[in-house]
Amino acid sequence: MINETTPDLPDTPAGSLPPTAQAELADIAWEELPHVCTGQHSVRDTPDILGAVLATDPACRVRAVEDLYRLLLNREQVFPASAPAALVLARLLDDPRTLAEDRWERRAGRRSLRAELLNWLASFADIARLDVEDGVGTAQDLAAARAARPILHDRIVDFCDDDDPLVREAALAATALLLADPALTSSVPRYAPAVREVLAVSADSYYRWIARERLAAWGEDVTGLVTAEEERRAALDRAGELADDPFGRDQEQAIRWLEEQPRDTAAPERFGHRREDRTAPIPAAPHEPAPEPPVAVTGYRGPWRIAREKERAEWTFTPYVGVGPLHFGMTLEEITHVLGEGPAVVSYSHHGEGQQVNYADFTESGIRALFHDDHLGCVAADALTGPQVRLDATPLTGCVHSDVENWLVHRTTRLGSLAYSVAGDPVFADLGLAIRSQRADDVVLTRPLFLLYDWLDLWHALPREEWNCS
Repeated sequence: MINETTPDLPDTPAGSLPPTAQAELADIAWEELPHVCTGQHSVRDTPDILGAVLATDPACRVRAVEDLYRLLLNREQVFPASAPAALVLARLLDDPRTLAEDRWERRAGRRSLRAELLNWLASFADIARLDVEDGVGTAQDLAAARAARPILHDRIVDFCDDDDPLVREAALAATALLLADPALTSSVPRYAPAVREVLAVSADSYYRWIARERLAAWGEDVTGLVTAEEERRAALDRAGELADDPFGRDQEQAIRWLEEQPRDTAAPERFGHRREDRTAPIPAAPHEPAPEPPVAVTGYRGPWRIAREKERAEWTFTPYVGVGPLHFGMTLEEITHVLGEGPAVVSYSHHGEGQQVNYADFTESGIRALFHDDHLGCVAADALTGPQVRLDATPLTGCVHSDVENWLVHRTTRLGSLAYSVAGDPVFADLGLAIRSQRADDVVLTRPLFLLYDWLDLWHALPREEWNCS
């Protein structure tokens, strides 16, 4: 049985925000402005997320920032709450508490909260440049996002000369994207030199792409930048090939060269945020008709009993947000509260004098919750007893593996969105979904995994117990 009561989450009150942000927060009718999952189980509303951004607890701050991405820019879309939230966040940039540094889920290395908020605002500005046809939001939501650009520009401009290079780069990236607004065109000559001198040579590949794209849009010659990027990629590819060759005489030199290269701090690839990556849905070829949707298997297979459809809980999932009543980022206690059952098995790992949760099995619900830094990052649905999770009304749990894989591969429309783990499990990065196998006598059924970006590399992310469960 699923307890649908929303748990008490450890939020920081909006009263901790600076007065200007509090006033802006209070003037907005948030109940009329949903994000992608407003009203769903355990998912915080936008004011609660904004109120937690300046929390004293670092883990709470990190989770709040990740919620900004998952809920307000989910799958590179804007929602009714996105533009008002952006305006509130821009009010926080000059607060001294944003100088606190941490590791953020979508960036490599450590950086200040201020730099990461500017990165979020850059992502917001990137989406606001696009059109409804690109699938990034409704006409009304995009209009609201575009209307916010001049105000955001005025609040961000002072940070383009910040002493912190990470803040300076993030502010320039956001500014360059905001200048797509026709009302700001006159400011282009002011920032174009800095975009070329700072962003175009950044260690961050996303910033370099912004520099090339924006400078080209402003009519400047980017031939040299394009050539330099192609040479950089070719050198990295060649060095990678040599480093992977155990019999190559240049392997050691290639490894040393790769180690000397500056680390790319760009966020993990999020499908849809670059125009050249956008592709129209690919229709099936005449000789390759669409496969029939998979059907869940039920009944007995030898000593294995597979739950009937009416015995399974019906769950839905939102990529990179959560599945059923579970929201990524939840703690073990919060999951226990939402599911209304305690875990049958909890695995811990030791870190110094403390310990952290690796995973917890909830047998009544038929799921395994997997954690990183004590926060939910992956959910596995048991093939025999787990909830039936559907995509476009099609079941993903407890089906013949090949049927689900063929159906998912056929509907995938983003180039590069499909990869395979070393065990041959299909991983769909655009969905935050992997399909693993689980045995029931001589039948292999689907055990879907719903996961965050950091978990897409299954081989390194999953504990050995998960590999052995099949």
